[in-house]
Amino acid sequence: MKKNRTITRRDFLRGTAYAAFAAALGPSLSGEAKAEAKVKVVLIRHKNVINPQGQINQRILQRMLDQGVCQLLGVENPVQAWKQLIRPNDIVGIKSNVWFYLPTPEELESAIVKRVMEAGVPKKNIGIDDRGVLNHPIFKSSTALINVRPLRTHHWSGIGGCIKNYVMFVASPWAYHSDACSPLASIWNQPIVKGKTRLNILSLIRTQFYNRGAHHFDRRFVSEYKGLLIGQDPVALDAVGARLLQLQRIAHFKEDKPLDNPPTHIFAANEKYKLGVSDLRRIDIVKLGWMEGALI
Repeated sequence: MKKNRTITRRDFLRGTAYAAFAAALGPSLSGEAKAEAKVKVVLIRHKNVINPQGQINQRILQRMLDQGVCQLLGVENPVQAWKQLIRPNDIVGIKSNVWFYLPTPEELESAIVKRVMEAGVPKKNIGIDDRGVLNHPIFKSSTALINVRPLRTHHWSGIGGCIKNYVMFVASPWAYHSDACSPLASIWNQPIVKGKTRLNILSLIRTQFYNRGAHHFDRRFVSEYKGLLIGQDPVALDAVGARLLQLQRIAHFKEDKPLDNPPTHIFAANEKYKLGVSDLRRIDIVKLGWMEGALI
């Protein structure tokens, strides 16, 4: 049996990382890998969260969020689960994403706000923003952050996920585009965000699994995956997300179409910045709900 290893930036540059991803999600693990601590993420899907008219069902989405957070924290009651994440005296910033073609669903933002308020935080101490976070009074004084955005491919960073969603917390986001955005995880050490993130959510309600060029969008390459990926480790969520997008490309094109840039920032976040775990063999994916066509 081959010895397990962390999937590295070099793997992506050699074009072998996705093979390593596939191996990492396989059933066989060495004794050494089994002994390592695992990071838990929750994948939950519901086939009716998007109705025939293309609208998101708020009630179903709230239930998905509740079930996912409860499973993540091992708590039966969703309000009690959120009380483990948020204190009544917290000032809570919900870092969303407003990219026109595939923004964070408003229904998901509302579901989060509902539970944060039920955890005891008054509405005046809750803010939702993306591009204006540096000047937003809630984010400037925040004690807790919820990181939520859709999963998609991205011209500069390979994928847009949890790690990259904090790029608006710096005054010059373009300064982090070098080397396929490998420095992105360094932003998480900025005082405005360091140590504040209580929960990360990748919206998989709709995902963009392929693009070419900056700001490219084509509805042919959008999947109605109807899911959420929830966890406290942003690197683990992005590693699973990168694998999902690759599997969606294979399912659509019958081959793995390459991205403009490989998502090397995920592995830099693990190896250089110690933000979280990128090795899929150390990520425990708990699956809930409808799993037809789940791919992972």
